[in-house]
Amino acid sequence: MEQLSDDLLVEAYEKAIQLELEDDFVTLIEKELRKRSLLMGNYRPVSISR
Repeated sequence: MEQLSDDLLVEAYEKAIQLELEDDFVTLIEKELRKRSLLMGNYRPVSISR
């Protein structure tokens, strides 16, 4: 994940949320976002279509 640019990592995170991918995968991205100080707290958008 360190090879991804910040922009690409954020884009991957947004797409993973949109596609409702596995929670483990989303959590992995969130961990990297926090490591880079790009995500604060426990924010995860909730889909209203569920």
